[in-house]
Amino acid sequence: MAKIIAVTNQKGGVGKTTTCVNLAASLAAMKRRVLLIDLDPQGNATTGSGFTKEELDTSVYDVLIGSHGVKDVMKQSMPGEYWVLPANGDLTGAEVVLLDLPSKETRLRAGLYEVDNDFDYILLDCPPALNMLTVNALAASQGVLIPVQCEYYALEGLTALLQTIERITQALNPALEVEGILRTMYDPRPSLTHDVSSQLHKHFGDKVYDTVIPRNIRLAESPSYGLPVLHYEKQSRGAMAYLALASEFIRKICGVITFLHKQFNTN
Repeated sequence: MAKIIAVTNQKGGVGKTTTCVNLAASLAAMKRRVLLIDLDPQGNATTGSGFTKEELDTSVYDVLIGSHGVKDVMKQSMPGEYWVLPANGDLTGAEVVLLDLPSKETRLRAGLYEVDNDFDYILLDCPPALNMLTVNALAASQGVLIPVQCEYYALEGLTALLQTIERITQALNPALEVEGILRTMYDPRPSLTHDVSSQLHKHFGDKVYDTVIPRNIRLAESPSYGLPVLHYEKQSRGAMAYLALASEFIRKICGVITFLHKQFNTN
């Protein structure tokens, strides 16, 4: 059964898509079966995985409206060895179309049932807004990975997102919880970085990943080549950071599963 993780932050420019693409590639390099779903109408996770949006005949939009199944639409990233459910221009109109469809908040969750046993992890790249696409992502997920840039407004944006998660938990998905907080574009030199990090640790404890993603030129360049940084410059600091994140990500999830098994067997 796949672990479904929404990667989201209502604040833009925090490295959300970069995290989705590079975490997917790093998990795949560790022999995990990964599906990356692009739910952002900008389609950056699609192009960053080597696909041209204009050449796509079908996309995640077709899954959401029920005209195609996930297996009909998903494509394998080469290189990268993970699968992608891509986005194209059609997704721009999904917000309006979904409003008139039954079960509009859970269309994605229903569509993912057919591939639930085919993957270890499913990563959802969400748009930087609370709209019907984000609601579908949160309704379908067990966990939320939140990229955060250590800057002045980071905690304010995080508060708004946590309120959204709480509303989704109450209304649509009681199993949803924060999987982890990831510090991105990390520069250890400014004192503000340390102040924000301290606040994150104070409020979220071990939910904050030990791994940080540094500012890195190779990480910034790789999307223009349609490649995860691991396949663009595997010795770069960015590539090493996402491999470390993938390892920590797996350990955290495996640790939770082991704990739950022990609790179940004890009871």
